[in-house]
Parts: sequence; C-alpha cells; structure tokens
Amino acid sequence: MKVGRYLIVFLVLMGLLIVFGDKGLVDNYVMKEKLVSLRNANKRMIHENKDLKKKIVLLRNNLRYIEMVARDEIGMVKKGDIVYRFDD
Repeated sequence: MKVGRYLIVFLVLMGLLIVFGDKGLVDNYVMKEKLVSLRNANKRMIHENKDLKKKIVLLRNNLRYIEMVARDEIGMVKKGDIVYRFDD
C-alpha cells in the first residue's frame, strides 16, 4: 500500500511538472502565442519596408513627387505662388 501511495504522489508531481514546469505545456502555449505575434509583426515590417523602398525610388527619380513632399511636409512654396496667412 505504501508503494502505491508513493507512486500516485510521484505521478501527480510529474504531471504537475509536465503541465506547469519550465518548458511545460503552459509555457509551450505562451511561446506559440508569442511566435504568432512576432510573425505578424514581421509581416507588417515587410510591408512597411516595401512601401519605404517605393518612396525611396520616387524621391530619387520623380520630380513631381519630390515637389509634392516639399510642399506638403516641409511647407515650401514655388516661386510665383501666392501664400495666404490667416491669424487665429
């Protein structure tokens, strides 16, 4: 009888270690969720890099795009443009 009890206690402890221990089932689940999250972040970065590469090509070669960026983002004006300033 004593051997049976020790065996049951041993099996319960081993089961707890398998489920909750280091690199156990719970840890495995958390790592899978983290892997999915990292893969999604990688996909977003790949798309962002593609968009940035397109902008680089446009900035190197397309004068209209360069002018648009200069006007919209920097606030530059072309010679001969009329600028209106409104006070708040």
